[in-house]
Amino acid sequence: MGRTRVELFYDVVSPYSWLGFEVLCRYQHIWNIDLCFRPAFLGGIMQATGNKPPAMLPKRGEYMLKDVKRMAKYYQVPLKISGDIFQRILGTNTLAAMRFLTAIDMAQPRYLEPLSREFWIRFWSQHEDISQPENILAVARQAGLSSEVAQKQLEMISSPAVKNRLKETTEEAMKYGAFGMPAVVAHLDGEPQLFFGSDRLELLSSVIGEKWLGPVPSVPRPKM
Repeated sequence: MGRTRVELFYDVVSPYSWLGFEVLCRYQHIWNIDLCFRPAFLGGIMQATGNKPPAMLPKRGEYMLKDVKRMAKYYQVPLKISGDIFQRILGTNTLAAMRFLTAIDMAQPRYLEPLSREFWIRFWSQHEDISQPENILAVARQAGLSSEVAQKQLEMISSPAVKNRLKETTEEAMKYGAFGMPAVVAHLDGEPQLFFGSDRLELLSSVIGEKWLGPVPSVPRPKM
């Protein structure tokens, strides 16, 4: 039986994307899947679909604060909520960060997983800025990129090739039906199936015929 291709469309401004990312990273060597990271731009999806961030809806925003805390604990991801979180989310443009991730995906894809994680850690655990060039370079350094590679890819974010790739990826997510993030797409028998949110991974496992072992799976040790 062939491996199932699973695509994860995400933006580092989305806390639920981080939760889904970490769980899928844990399962990529347990399930029979090829996990494909697809950095996309949440702002573009929100605008095109008419969706609104939870911060814009007071009751939903209030619930989200509690929900993210509970989910972070349950998923064992070091996500911390700051008091000014909604101002930070609404005031942060992740376009440069997502273009940088796109440039890395095109040139040095092996760094995409650690680099994405470091962006989330900086924004969601350390409550630092991720929109300025010096912040992006600091994140790249944390992820193990050499300053030469990081600088070169930072210069690429204004290139048409990188801009177009991010735009195309974002449009592709919407073609699959995405209206927010994370958007997880499983390709089964040539048919793409969309799962929205980090709390639909148990359902994903059922659809692709894999076993759900909770958000922090412990892999059974082989018998000696």
